[in-house]
Amino acid sequence: MKLPIFIVDAFTAKPFHGNPAAVCLLENKLDEDMHQKIAREMTLSETAFIRKLRPTDNFTQSSCFGLRWFTPASEIPLCGHATLASAAVLFHKIKNVNNTLTFVTLSGELKARKEEDGIVLDLPLYPAHPQDFHEVKDLIKTAIGDTLVQDICYSPDTRNLLVRLSDTYDRSFLENLKVNTQNLLQVENTGKVKGLILTLKGEGEAGGQAQAFDFYSRYFSPWYGVAEDPVTGSAHTVLSSYWSQQLGKKDMHALQCSCRRGELKISLRPDGRVDIKGGTTVVLEGTLTA
Repeated sequence: MKLPIFIVDAFTAKPFHGNPAAVCLLENKLDEDMHQKIAREMTLSETAFIRKLRPTDNFTQSSCFGLRWFTPASEIPLCGHATLASAAVLFHKIKNVNNTLTFVTLSGELKARKEEDGIVLDLPLYPAHPQDFHEVKDLIKTAIGDTLVQDICYSPDTRNLLVRLSDTYDRSFLENLKVNTQNLLQVENTGKVKGLILTLKGEGEAGGQAQAFDFYSRYFSPWYGVAEDPVTGSAHTVLSSYWSQQLGKKDMHALQCSCRRGELKISLRPDGRVDIKGGTTVVLEGTLTA
């Protein structure tokens, strides 16, 4: 078996930044267990599998495809950066003739639109509700110790816990924060929490010199086998909802400040969804032999 495979850095225009995803094009149906084996072999936070929905489809002309995402440990219900990477492969390497692609996924139909300065994903927008601190204090204490917390919310749709750090901290604090993910599976094993979002209010422009960001974040999901994810589109389906309410804005510019870092341009839509735009760069293409 030979499969075309690509590695794409998403939410960045520079190689070796942003979040890398593997993208496989499936001409034929793949044995179910092979998805996980390939994802484990790739050892990236996500491997995406694009499949044709009908025998007459082809990757150049068709506009609608099936899409699944796997971490090295399991299949996941939503992945923004691997969707961005998948669209980039179809648009830029396969030369798909359409300006908008639709992906049929576990999270419903997701659209990707090609623009000159990036690709725009049409994603669900998930609300986050206030969370009782005492119910999650052990998880937070284990992850970030005595770091000051300003707000805690929970997204039941994504099972993400959003922890907003104190406004007294700056971006460099979040960037340098040591987060303990090793013990989180023992502290939280109920299945309620599958991801931890740490977020911080943006600082705006510093004397007009620095890039202005509305908010910062980092994301951790050891429950899915990903200690820290570099840039996470799915987390921003929750962050967009939260910060839009906090800042009173529909259009925002976000930075996920992992060591690889990535930028996301966000626009809340009138239909209750969110557009998230990011850049991409293909860093590897080849053939997977199995």
